[in-house]
Amino acid sequence: MTVAYPEPGIRRLVTASVMAATVMNSLDSTIANVALPHIQGSVAASAEEISWVLTSYIVAAAIFTPLTGWFAGRFGRKRLMLFSIVGFTVASGLCGIASTLGEIVGFRLLQGVFGAALVPMSQAILLDINPPERHGPAMSVWAMGAVLGPIVGPALGGWLTDNLSWRWVFFINLPIGVLAFAGLSLFLTETKAAARGRLDLFGFMMLALAIGALQLMLDRGQTKDWFSSLEICIEGGCVLLFGYLFVAHTLTARQPFIDLGLFADVNFTLGSLFGFVLGVLIFSVLALLPPMLEGLLGYPVVLTGLVTAPRGVGSFIAMTAAGILIKRFDPRLLILIGFGLAALSMYQMSGFSLAMDERLMIASGLISGLGTGLIFVPLSTLAFATLPARYRNEGAAMFTLIRNIGSAIGISVLQAMTIRNAATVHSRLVETIRPDNPVMAQAAPSFDFGTPVLVARMNAAITRQASMVSYIDAFWFLFLITLAVMPLLLLLRKPKKADAGDGVALHLD
Repeated sequence: MTVAYPEPGIRRLVTASVMAATVMNSLDSTIANVALPHIQGSVAASAEEISWVLTSYIVAAAIFTPLTGWFAGRFGRKRLMLFSIVGFTVASGLCGIASTLGEIVGFRLLQGVFGAALVPMSQAILLDINPPERHGPAMSVWAMGAVLGPIVGPALGGWLTDNLSWRWVFFINLPIGVLAFAGLSLFLTETKAAARGRLDLFGFMMLALAIGALQLMLDRGQTKDWFSSLEICIEGGCVLLFGYLFVAHTLTARQPFIDLGLFADVNFTLGSLFGFVLGVLIFSVLALLPPMLEGLLGYPVVLTGLVTAPRGVGSFIAMTAAGILIKRFDPRLLILIGFGLAALSMYQMSGFSLAMDERLMIASGLISGLGTGLIFVPLSTLAFATLPARYRNEGAAMFTLIRNIGSAIGISVLQAMTIRNAATVHSRLVETIRPDNPVMAQAAPSFDFGTPVLVARMNAAITRQASMVSYIDAFWFLFLITLAVMPLLLLLRKPKKADAGDGVALHLD
């Protein structure tokens, strides 16, 4: 079947419009984090209450992401994108003018609902408007928006908050949303709605409840001391119950919410698994570095943004190069090199210390960014290379959802590991700090255990050392995880041209 693709000029305009929407959404996953203290003071909220500004967005986006595939098939991808852009832009403006905690949490909830479709549908659009030989460069452009947004978000959010106000982390979306809406309205051709049956409401509700409970458990687990809290136990029980009901229903329903044929494609299934791991590697590190740099090394916010910026620079360089290299080399080789660079970066980060300067941080971040770029672009291409076109919408939604779940689990697990490990290391270190220890007497002969100020200073020094050890252990853990998944690359299929062609279809009115 001959497939009609838009003219190159139209493709570029559609790509620019789609990427504006993608960047707008991906920025909002992290840009508000640094503004939380300012928002907290403005709306007079407690530390626990203000966390709902982040939680409401994350939970809403997670719940509605799997639904985007059905919406796109039922109503058309263009209508869904335009509706989502309008809703997200309006919700952003409402967040910027909110005056109470309830208002901003509610509007952030709407941001998550409307923003859920933007990233997966932008990926599906770029795959459909480009011929198979252009999928590599197309995924290179898409990956820049999907990955660079969360990386540069904290630095941009800090600059806007310091120089303007916290409200501008939301107002910045307004012009971007207008441009994205105008571009897609003018240049994107509507896809024909697929012949989809009625929505499997029970399957969607079970999946939504399981994902929502999982996100709440992961987001609030550390502050509630995990399963010593009744709330976390209830949320964990809901994850198991609703997850079981969803799986059982999917295996027995005539038309389940998620077509199991989607996961019959080996490349898509393994690509989603690697996407899960990539979510862990990218976002858990991004969550660990700022508190380590600011809390242990005393970096100001601006310097933290500067020393972590090379990570984004490396990703940009690698993604640009990957779009070209994927035409000449086996995509699996690029992914292997990317994981190798990611492992090298984690190994370098395991050598962090309280006495280090910025050079090791910059070098490891640059290498990590290069690795991320070399993984993300060919992985996004391979995952959809052999997937039939009828699964394109559902596949894009699930690919994004699984990567986001990986990032959520990675952040929660790594933060819990560092906090608990710091306490364990601290207790082991203080065991030897006592008057009858001859090593202590030799190392600090003038130390007086009867002086509270000296004891407090000693405890602070031990706490810093224990915290740094816990971060180093976390980086070692990520290093081992990276090495462990690399052999799975052997299971990925290198797509044939026929496979790639079968997986592409653009239905035009």
